[in-house]
Amino acid sequence: MGKTMLILLFFCIVILAIPLTQCVELEPKAVEEWFEKLPHAKQKLTKFHFYYHDVVSGKNPTAITIAQPNTTAKPPIFFGIVNMIDDKLTVGPDPNSPIVGRAQGFYGSADQNEFSLLMTLNFVFTSGEYNGSTLSMLGRNPLFHEYREMPIIGGSGVFRLAQGIATANTYSFNTTSGDAVVEYHVVVLHYE
Repeated sequence: MGKTMLILLFFCIVILAIPLTQCVELEPKAVEEWFEKLPHAKQKLTKFHFYYHDVVSGKNPTAITIAQPNTTAKPPIFFGIVNMIDDKLTVGPDPNSPIVGRAQGFYGSADQNEFSLLMTLNFVFTSGEYNGSTLSMLGRNPLFHEYREMPIIGGSGVFRLAQGIATANTYSFNTTSGDAVVEYHVVVLHYE
C-alpha cells in the first residue's frame, strides 16, 4: 500500500471516528428533534472539580499574547493585553495528573484599576462520559480576589443550553514564570 493510500485511510478513519466521541447527535435534524422534546425534558445538575494549567513560559506555552497595546500594557494592571489559550484541565493540581479536557479561548486584561480579566473560553471535555461536550464561560475574573465567580452561559453536546457558575481559586502562581494553576468548581444545570 502506498504512502498516499495510508494517509487517505488514516484520514477516513479519523473522520469516521469523530462522531463516535459525541454523546449527542449533531446533525441538524437531530438537533431539531432534541429541541422539540425540550419542554418535556428534565433538568439535571452536574458538578465538576478540576485544575486549569495556564503556562505562559517555556518552549511550549499554552497561553500566548496575541494583542498588546503600546501605551497601557504596564504592570501591575497590563490593561489591553489579550492571550489566546489552550490550557489543559486535570483531575489534580499536578500537571501530570489525568487530563479531563482543555480550556480553549482567550482572556484579556479589561480593567484599568485592578488586575482583572475578561474570560471567554470553552471547557472542552476529552475523556469520560462528557467526552466531546463543551461548557462555555464568559465573565470577569478579578485575579487578586480569593474566589472568582463566572457564569457558564451555554454548552454543546450533553450540555446544550447549559447554565451555571464556575468558581475559580488560584492554587499556585509562579511569580518568575507567570505560570498558574487554578482550581475550578463548576456547577451546571442542563437537560437529560
